[in-house]
Amino acid sequence: MRVLITGSGGQIGQSLVPALAQRGREVLATDIQPLTFDVPTARLDVLDKEAIQKLLREWKPVEVYHLAAYLSARSEQEPHRGWDINFNAFWHLLEVCREVGVQRVFWASSIAAFGPHTPRQNTPQYPVMDPIGLYGIAKLAGERLGEYYFIRHGLDVRGLRFPGVVGPGHLPSGGTTDFSVHMFYAAKAYGYYKCYLLPHTKLPMIYIEDAVRAIIQLMEAPISVITVRGAYNLHGMSFSPAELEAAIRHKKSDFRCEYVPDFRQKLAESWPESIDDSYARREWGWQPQYDLNALVEAMWQAIP
Repeated sequence: MRVLITGSGGQIGQSLVPALAQRGREVLATDIQPLTFDVPTARLDVLDKEAIQKLLREWKPVEVYHLAAYLSARSEQEPHRGWDINFNAFWHLLEVCREVGVQRVFWASSIAAFGPHTPRQNTPQYPVMDPIGLYGIAKLAGERLGEYYFIRHGLDVRGLRFPGVVGPGHLPSGGTTDFSVHMFYAAKAYGYYKCYLLPHTKLPMIYIEDAVRAIIQLMEAPISVITVRGAYNLHGMSFSPAELEAAIRHKKSDFRCEYVPDFRQKLAESWPESIDDSYARREWGWQPQYDLNALVEAMWQAIP
C-alpha cells in the first residue's frame, strides 16, 4: 500500500514515517524542509495546490496522512499564514485527494478546537466548541470540512483531536504544550527550566508511541465502525507543569522550574484538563499504554 505523509519532519511525522514503513507501507515522506528517512522523500509546500496535485498523481497513494501545521502559539504570532497552513492547505489537499482517487485521509486535529465554554473535565466527544485561538478555530473548521467531504463526496476522512504530544528526538516549537518536552531537555542539560505556564495548569497529554499507535489503529479500523468524521477525542493522561517537574525530580533531585506565564497561559486555560475518549475506545479499541511515570521513564532513557 502506497501512502504519502505531509509534515513528515514534525514531531509526529518523525515517528509515524518509520512506523508505517515497518508495517509494510510504501511511504513517501514530504515536508517543506529537507528530510532524512530510509524511505523516499520529497519537498512539498502544502500551500502549493499544483505541487500537491502533481505529487499525488505521480505517487498514487492509497492513503494520505496530513500532519503539516502551524501550532497554537505560532498561529497567534502569524495568524494569516497560520490560517493558510491549518485550513486552506487541508482544503486543497482534500480536493486533490478526491480528484485523484485517494481512498483514505488522516488528519490531525487538536484539543485547541475546544474553548472556554467546553466542559474542562472529561470533555465529551460532542461538546460546545468555541476556541479562542486561531489554531483552534482552524482545527474546528477542518473537522467540519473533513466531515463534509465524507458526506458530500464519500472520501474516507479520519482524524484525531490530539492532546499535547510528548516524545524524544524532536524539540517542538510554536505550541502551548511544548513545555512537556522542553522540560526534559532542560533538566538534563541545565537542571533548570523557565516555564511559560503557571505551575498548576493541568492539560491532557499523550506519549508519542501511543499517539502513533492511535493513528495506525484508527486508519486500520474497518470503515463500518467509524462514526466520527470530524476527529475522535484522544486521551493519554493529564498533568500540570508542577506535576511534571516533581516527576522529573525523582530522576534529578536538584531540578527546579521557574514559572513566568506568557500569552499561552490564556490559551491553556481555555482547553480541557481531561478528555473522554470513549468513542475511540468503543469503536476501534483505543487504550493508552503510557501513564505519567511510564512517560518520564521513557523520556529520561531516550534523551542523552
